[in-house]
Amino acid sequence: MAGGAGRRDRVRGRRLWAAGLLLGAVLALSGCGGIDRFTTAAPSAGGSAKPARTVVQTPAAEREHERILSSYGGAYDDPRLEALIGKTVDRLVAASDRPDQAYKVTILNSGAVNAFALPTGQLYVTRGLIALASDTSELSSVLSHEMAHVLAKHASIREDQARQAAVVTRVVTDMGNDPDLTALALAKTKLTMASFSRAQEFEADGIGVGISARARFDPYGAARFLTAMERNAALKAGKTSLDPRAQDFLSSHPATPERVQNAQASARQFSSPEGGERDRETYLAAIDNIVYGEDPSEGFVRGRRFLHPKLGFTFAAPETFTLDNTAQAVIGVREGGTQAMRFDVVRVPSEQTLSDYLNSGWMENVEKGSAEELTINGFPAASATARGDQWQFKVYALRFGSDVYRFIFASKQKTTESDRNARETVGSFRRLTLEEIQAARPLRIKVITVQPGDTVESLAHRMSGVDRPAQRFRILNGLDAHAQVKARDRVKIVVD
Repeated sequence: MAGGAGRRDRVRGRRLWAAGLLLGAVLALSGCGGIDRFTTAAPSAGGSAKPARTVVQTPAAEREHERILSSYGGAYDDPRLEALIGKTVDRLVAASDRPDQAYKVTILNSGAVNAFALPTGQLYVTRGLIALASDTSELSSVLSHEMAHVLAKHASIREDQARQAAVVTRVVTDMGNDPDLTALALAKTKLTMASFSRAQEFEADGIGVGISARARFDPYGAARFLTAMERNAALKAGKTSLDPRAQDFLSSHPATPERVQNAQASARQFSSPEGGERDRETYLAAIDNIVYGEDPSEGFVRGRRFLHPKLGFTFAAPETFTLDNTAQAVIGVREGGTQAMRFDVVRVPSEQTLSDYLNSGWMENVEKGSAEELTINGFPAASATARGDQWQFKVYALRFGSDVYRFIFASKQKTTESDRNARETVGSFRRLTLEEIQAARPLRIKVITVQPGDTVESLAHRMSGVDRPAQRFRILNGLDAHAQVKARDRVKIVVD
């Protein structure tokens, strides 16, 4: 969640719908790697692999490029990664059916696992995806897959569909002035329009495996990486039974196990399982020290705590909650899904009292007389209660400097626990100390050599800032549930 007037405007709404607005159906550009949460930051000029040819820009592509940068944290500047990607793309282009097609790859500063293409040949890959891959052949499978979408004109077809969706968007927008509800109403339509079809994904998988194989990369890299993405998505989804994005993703993409089987079948046409180049050592050297997960400059989650060093505050969610930082808000869900919370920033005129704001109509069914002025850790605040059909709400507004932050708690049933969770969470909101701000460093991938006596468990114990470290270690290093590390192996761990 980032600050600023523009984002304050985006998170204002007249009503609160529990399953939609509260749980935050996060609308991302639908890529091939998965639909993950947004992180936002100011776009930077760097972070692009330098192609040998020039990609012809169009006004539409320029607009889409800027939208992607703003949605995915800007570009990630890393000369070693750019050099590796540039060499990989050159090999893939030379092995493709269209060596005259130009590509430009932008690394996005996002922990999401995603990649996508524009019709012009602009390719995008997140640093989260790069951190998940274990060797150059796996990365090449992603790049060749996106190149295949361009070569097969899938991206152009999707652009045409997106233009049709834009017409629908304008019509619906004209019907109402509530940006949040309009976005929610269009969520599934826009996602379906923006996604490649099942047939297009399978076709791109097959074309991509062939390009990688002809470029002398291990063609089985695609199957391995699809498996890694599936395991990574399962680890994320396992945090909570409520993931508002999962259904949309599954409805518009082939099930990953089916794609793995098809990728393996395609690879068998070109090589034995041990054939082709993986280039693991070069890859690990290039990704050593890459930022992992969220960029702290725009707020980040550590366990149950959310910290925003730039804006200078922190708060802690209840013990049973899992937090997720999205571009629009910080979303928290209790185990079992019976309670949820949303934290965001809103624009409230300095002359308007916070209790008046809570009664101003942005939320329906606020109980009359429930709004009251409070002071929380020295900050002016107000609270109110509201009722919906299936959820009950406790809302707090807190003025911090020139901003007003909003905590919205929802529970299926009002209980002593839900009331306590709301009070304790809001009561934990405080300023960060100078020491905490200075210590807010990003997590990074560190590549280390396995020593005699090291085990998966002992190495996972060295990981910092991540949940389920043993499972995450296995996924990051392509190890199945029973595989063990061997002395002198090179492996990835997450450190702060």
